[in-house]
Amino acid sequence: GNFTLLILSRVIGGCMAGNISTATAVIGDITTEKTRSRGMAFVGIAFGTGFIFGPAIGGLASLVRLDLLMPTWQAMGVNPFSFPAIIALILAVINFIFLARSFKETLPASKRGKGKNYRSANPLVLFKPLANPGVNLTNFTNFFFLLAFSGMEFTLTFLAVERLSYSSLQNGFMFIFIGILIALVQGGYVRRKAHEMGERNMAFLGLIIVIPGLILLSFMKSQLVLYAGLAFLAIGSAMIIPCLTALVSLFATSTTQGQAVGTFRSLGALARVFGPFAASIIYWRFGSSIVYIIGACMLIIPILFTLKIKQPALKKV
Repeated sequence: GNFTLLILSRVIGGCMAGNISTATAVIGDITTEKTRSRGMAFVGIAFGTGFIFGPAIGGLASLVRLDLLMPTWQAMGVNPFSFPAIIALILAVINFIFLARSFKETLPASKRGKGKNYRSANPLVLFKPLANPGVNLTNFTNFFFLLAFSGMEFTLTFLAVERLSYSSLQNGFMFIFIGILIALVQGGYVRRKAHEMGERNMAFLGLIIVIPGLILLSFMKSQLVLYAGLAFLAIGSAMIIPCLTALVSLFATSTTQGQAVGTFRSLGALARVFGPFAASIIYWRFGSSIVYIIGACMLIIPILFTLKIKQPALKKV
């Protein structure tokens, strides 16, 4: 019912955002080096599939106006988006019960890290290099990619409304399109070809593909150009994320999987703090076009980092 409560809900949501890091570390535990990128692609497929159904469910659920059906509930903060939020709550509870009942530990005690505890409340500690150079390069590639990419994600709906007068439902369809492409690319191409091509090479190609997508969005004035730009972004990101995740897992030892993947995801989360914040300021101060041009230029940094990454050799068992 008010902005403070909205911010509080996002803070709580952020505190609970270790689920993808954990899922990724689990994939690292249960896959071999040869099947690692395929396993990471499955996490991406799940994410992409959720990206298809989530906006669709949210868009349809927003047609149910609890604030109009129950006017007296408005005093308690019920608003036009309360029904989608209730559905999200139900899904989260179902997920919690499923994990509590069915999830089993995947890392044997013999492979768990027994060294120094690296936890810190200071997020800047994430930038402290780890002992593994391959992990460091991959982590920083991920950080700078998401710094540019998350700014685009956050301002995309503003852009669609500004340039094409999109409604909430049309914005939902836009994200459904992105989700379908991500699921198709990760399920059909990345899952089969990443290890054969090399995770480093595929991540590099994905970074190159994202650039024309950002440039198209910068000059977009029609729905055709919008969806062309989104296609480049979806295809590129679908190649980048699972391959970088697989790389950081391949570089890490069996006892440092959690730390390496956790740092990887945490740097990504930090990028998703600074990226939207900076992009929003630039968007409203200097116009929508410049945001995407700057994002495209910033991708040169992760591209240079990727060139320094060496594809990890398979360890002999």
